[in-house]
Amino acid sequence: MPGKLHNKVCLISGSTGIAAATAELAIREDASVFFASRTADHCHALAKALRAQGGTCDFCVADLTHPASASEVVSGCLSLFGRIDALFNVAGISGRKFGDGPIHECTEEGWDMTLDTNVKSMFLLCRATIGHMLTQTLGSDGLRGTILNMASVLAFSPEPKFFAAHAYCASKGAILGLSKAMAAFYAPWKIRVNVIAPALVRTPMSVRSQTTVEILDFMKTKQPLCQDLIQPEEVARAAVFLLSEDSRNITGDILTIDAGWSLSG
Repeated sequence: MPGKLHNKVCLISGSTGIAAATAELAIREDASVFFASRTADHCHALAKALRAQGGTCDFCVADLTHPASASEVVSGCLSLFGRIDALFNVAGISGRKFGDGPIHECTEEGWDMTLDTNVKSMFLLCRATIGHMLTQTLGSDGLRGTILNMASVLAFSPEPKFFAAHAYCASKGAILGLSKAMAAFYAPWKIRVNVIAPALVRTPMSVRSQTTVEILDFMKTKQPLCQDLIQPEEVARAAVFLLSEDSRNITGDILTIDAGWSLSG
């Protein structure tokens, strides 16, 4: 049987963690995948893994905080595949090493680096992608395209003891507002916009948490469904659902994948 993303072209920002897991699942679901990351080694490694599965893919090494890079990525995808059916904005950072923290300690560098990487890059790639989607013909699902943006449970369920990174929380809250506004505006043009908001996931960005005994113990009650960090493949399955025709009438939604984080005491 054809996969959930049969004949779809998926553009993904990022090349590790949830981005890589989603790219691999998208390939298994018959998508063609184009991805972008600023780390060349990660791009080459992911492309090798996808092609080993028989997947059709390519990539662009780019810093998506620069406006020209977003246009370059979209042009690269279009020159190879001719259209973009789905965009998944995954790439982002924790700004702790740049000075993110509680607001009275947060540095300007930490604030700017976190907001630029997590929000500005998403704005630029959405702008370039939607600019094209508005001109392309309807797909087999009757839509011109689908956007999925990565937020975080910290945007609406803060955790002050271990995760008091206020610039990061602000960046993820901004993504919620932007995505809702986009969903409302572009629905008449048959473009969907949704958000995925995970809690603590086992990715390269969460290495500190993976190696801190106190946080691992905390996860046993904070994320009671798994009593651990969530696996990126579990988030990828939800992402593919929101990128596929299975969710064609869903827009403006925020799907929380938190293993009980936001409900725990």
